[in-house]
Amino acid sequence: MSFPRVFLLSPANLGGRRAEMLLRRDASFDLAVRLREGAATIGETYAFVSGLYFRGKLAYARSFAVPHLGLPPALVIVPGRGFAHPEETVSCEDLRAISGVEIAVSNEAYRNPLLREAEQLATNSSPDCRFVLLGSVATNKYTEPLLGVFGERLLFPADFLGRGDMSRGGLMLRRVENGEELSYIPIQGSVLRGNRPGKLEPRSRPFDPPGSP
Repeated sequence: MSFPRVFLLSPANLGGRRAEMLLRRDASFDLAVRLREGAATIGETYAFVSGLYFRGKLAYARSFAVPHLGLPPALVIVPGRGFAHPEETVSCEDLRAISGVEIAVSNEAYRNPLLREAEQLATNSSPDCRFVLLGSVATNKYTEPLLGVFGERLLFPADFLGRGDMSRGGLMLRRVENGEELSYIPIQGSVLRGNRPGKLEPRSRPFDPPGSP
């Protein structure tokens, strides 16, 4: 696939057990310590919290990036901030603030920064650049604001249809290992719900969890 593209990664859920573990004041593992120091990246933090799914998105975006006009090859949707580069650093305070922003199209604190930065991306890119959403398209929390800016330039992997988060993560990591990029289709005009595909073939060894304490 020769067209220039920017991967847009949906955020991790910061309301779960792994986020609590990471934010504990007495947590002594490396990522938690660096997070308290403001030296952890949003990419590795989300990968720890989300595990296989976000790690798959991050590895996939890095493997199949096509640099374009100085734009970042991958950006993470960060509630309240719009987008962030995966290597942008965050602190515990940042993470708590992010977790307090509801991801809903009716919430201006989420929607407005996302729209503002999406419009800037659209302005700074050429007409042939595509924006590939690595995230759920079954609800409108990402698709509605982004479609309003990118229109037919907003794509997603067709093989995501019908898959759950873990299955998508495993699929992307397998494609990274095999060097085979997924096929993308426009979100606009597509049926965004599909039948659940068959299970992925088991691997000879499991994926190592990122940043485990």
